[in-house]
Amino acid sequence: MKNFVRTIKNNYQFMLMVIPGALWFLIFSYIPMLGIVIAFKDLRISRFGFIQTVLESKWMGFKNFKYLFSTKDAFIITRNTVLYNLAFIFLGLVFALAFAIIITEMSHKFLGKLFQTAMFMPYFLSWIVISYFVYAFLSDNGLANQIITSLGGKAVNWYLNPKPWPFILIFTAIWKGTGYSSVVYIATIAGFDKSYYEAAMIDGADKFQQIKFITLPLLKPVITMMLLLSIGKIFNADFGLFYQVPMNSGVLYPVTNVIDTYVYRGLTTMGDFGMTAAAGLYQSTVGLVLILVSNYLVRKYDNENSLF
Repeated sequence: MKNFVRTIKNNYQFMLMVIPGALWFLIFSYIPMLGIVIAFKDLRISRFGFIQTVLESKWMGFKNFKYLFSTKDAFIITRNTVLYNLAFIFLGLVFALAFAIIITEMSHKFLGKLFQTAMFMPYFLSWIVISYFVYAFLSDNGLANQIITSLGGKAVNWYLNPKPWPFILIFTAIWKGTGYSSVVYIATIAGFDKSYYEAAMIDGADKFQQIKFITLPLLKPVITMMLLLSIGKIFNADFGLFYQVPMNSGVLYPVTNVIDTYVYRGLTTMGDFGMTAAAGLYQSTVGLVLILVSNYLVRKYDNENSLF
């Protein structure tokens, strides 16, 4: 106890700096976790407030969780969610790394900042705005069909054709997120000791060899951390991407329906808040397990690069 008090006294300045962030997590992350109980109840709204609503609602056990697995769509939405996220994780990593390395290797710093800003801007656009950009390209008289017909081809009704949509969604997500994802890598590369590169240049290493033997190995801890954090969200889908961009077209559900959109449509149809909470708890639990397992494997083979 004395050591604890002494530690607080010696580091009270840092403790004061931590307080705002700790309060934010307490209020917006930890206290709301008490709402997990909703996932196990048949929620019925009471006029006496939220607490009374939770207390008076009937206990359902795990019945709310059965909704996700009791229909023929359970396999489809799980498959779509996992496969899309795997594509986003690995393609997003490749493109973010490539963009970060290109920007940092540019000799003209003004152009580098200009390109970085241009790639960063899509991140601030909402999916509603982006959905209309996509529609401008893929509508019956959109740019894509104009190009196809000008080359002698036949116009495509994109919103009634499921086959190209996995590629469209992946491309749109990568385009929107690459600039933002690359910021961490750009900042990390900027902090590298330049003497490594100077020594490599003296030894005759070209740019490709410098990237291969210096930049990428030094980025390994950051890459591992980002991958582990991404794996935790593998069962969570970006609702705006899968709902807004395809314009909620029913024909496209086999390739655009994910857990989040499926639950949303179920909520708007049945108004079952307990089922929605169960889906959120299911996604969070699976994400936590995946992070723990992935971190264990990383720690087992490369302890220095694990999260904890």
